[in-house]
This record gives sequence, structure tokens and C-alpha cells, in this order.
Amino acid sequence: MISTWSRTAGRALRGQSAPMTYGLITLCCLIFALGPASGLNPAYGRGDELLAAQRAYFARWGVVPTDLFSGAPRAALTPATALFVHGSWVHLLGNMLFLYVFGAMTEERMGHLEFALFYGGCGFLALLGYAAANADSAQTLVGASGAISAVLGAFLFLFPGARVTSLFPFLFFLPLRFPAWVVLPFWVTLQWIAAGRAGQGPGVAYLAHLVGFALGFLYAWVRYGSTSRVKPPAQAPEGERQP
Repeated sequence: MISTWSRTAGRALRGQSAPMTYGLITLCCLIFALGPASGLNPAYGRGDELLAAQRAYFARWGVVPTDLFSGAPRAALTPATALFVHGSWVHLLGNMLFLYVFGAMTEERMGHLEFALFYGGCGFLALLGYAAANADSAQTLVGASGAISAVLGAFLFLFPGARVTSLFPFLFFLPLRFPAWVVLPFWVTLQWIAAGRAGQGPGVAYLAHLVGFALGFLYAWVRYGSTSRVKPPAQAPEGERQP
């Protein structure tokens, strides 16, 4: 099985066997470009008109905890629609970079349909969990970070030895390569600390990151078990694709 995985994972790294991962990236980018947050669509106007359109757009497709738990049928779907809405170019590109780096090998291991259901289901639950913890908030939550955090959690279980190139501010942003079992728990620790220091009400959805990561790791643990872990391909480790 491992020899077969080494061959197919190489194709995943080249984008030949991860259609869901690259399809999700394309869809999120397309939705963002056509929406008001990008500023590219002249139909939304400029200045105050554009800002009003952005607020209305996020309120329509994003998660508003007070609306979600009010029983409104439309709001019940927002933990799914919010996964494809991003608030800024930085928000979009940061999420898509993580999905690009960790998604292909995870999809190849799970299979295309299972990966899509895993991504959507964990993302939905991560946003739902965040909204439940901030049930009295009227602030809108958008973004795919909960689902992508689940991908990171599954990746950690499935490929703990895969080396990931990372940039650490306290090391002067030097690109250093570490195993996933070092990088991803460090990332989770940062999310935990940030969540504990967050002010009242939602800001950056650190809690959604933590919920998503835990769901992804637990899913991979229950679904595949310790005997199903595989080694990343030596010739093209996943971390090589990260800038």
C-alpha cells in the first residue's frame, strides 16, 4: 500500500489527482472576485455604496449567531455558505495557501467524495461551534478557516512525518523545514493562546480553528486508525510547495 501511495501522492502534488482541493480553491476565488469584498465588480459601486453592499453581502451569506439560533430557516444554511465567503484579499489568500499545501495529499488519502464531505461537514460544525459559543453576538463570521483547520488536523494524523516549510517571525522569517508533528501542534498552540486572549464577542475565529482542527484529527483517528498512517513521498514532500 505504501508503495502505491508514494506514486499517487506524487500526482496529487502536481494537481493531477486532487480535483476537490483545486476545485474548492477555484470556487472560493471566483466567488470572492465576483462579490463586493474584492472591489473588482463595478456592479457594487464605490465608496459608501460599496461598503453598504459588503455589509449586506456578509450578513446574507455569513454566520450571524443571533440569527442562527433565532430559528430562521435561511440562517440555518449559513454555516455552509459562509465557507465560500471571504472578507478580504489577505483572508482569501491565507486560507487558500493552507488548503493548497495540505489539501491535495489529504484528499488523495481519503478519496475525492469523502474529502469533499469531510471538508464541508467539519467546516459546518466548526462555524456552528463558534456561533454557539458566541450566541448573543450579532457580528458576522465568514471564511473557510474552520474547514481548512480540519484538513490540517487530518493531515497531522495521516502524515505526521511530512516536512513542512514554515516562516517563524521570532526567527526573522527564515524558511525552515520541520515535520508536521512539530509545525501543526505549534500552530494549534498559537490559536489556543489567541482564543484565550480574544476580547468580548467574535473577532478572528480562533475558536472555529480549534474546533475544526480537533474534528479533523478525531475523524482521521476514528476513520483510519493508527495502522493506516502512510509516509509522504520522499521525492516530493508536501512542504516543498509552500513559499
